[in-house]
Amino acid sequence: MNETVFFFFYNLAHQSVFLDKAIIFFANIFPFAVVILAGLFLLFHHEIIRAENPFRVFWQKKKEIIKVFGTSFLAYFVSEIFKFSLRTLRPSLALPDVYALFAQGGYAFPSGHATFFSALAFSIFFLHKKAGYIFMVFALLIGLARIVAGVHFPIDILGGFILGGLVAYIVAYFIKKA
Repeated sequence: MNETVFFFFYNLAHQSVFLDKAIIFFANIFPFAVVILAGLFLLFHHEIIRAENPFRVFWQKKKEIIKVFGTSFLAYFVSEIFKFSLRTLRPSLALPDVYALFAQGGYAFPSGHATFFSALAFSIFFLHKKAGYIFMVFALLIGLARIVAGVHFPIDILGGFILGGLVAYIVAYFIKKA
């Protein structure tokens, strides 16, 4: 089933130069934009930039910013431990007729991108529901693009989403208890 779903999405690749460039954009460049958008959201949501003393307001709100990005990096670190332990091959190495749209090294499960952006989205969701939904859509776009690009199986992305959401939930739970 994993391969069937993979080929459903992967068959969109290598159809046109424009589509391939769009896929590469959402898989490789858009993630940087999402990180910047998350930072800008947290800054503007709390009106740090418009405050009379932005540094004081920033330090007051730093816990939220650190929580969101700290949780995301923690989730990514945990995903790297799983990758090293499980050593799952990427589709272009596991399947003979798959040619990834861009080179991607390392192991596949769970997807580090999916884990990081899922944790980012859920961390924002636990603080700001509406914005969290938007960042969940961004995480989904990034994950789907990485399947279409041929660098991840759907199970890699799903595993990353679950791991990222779980790490974000655990961090939110323990911070709430403290």
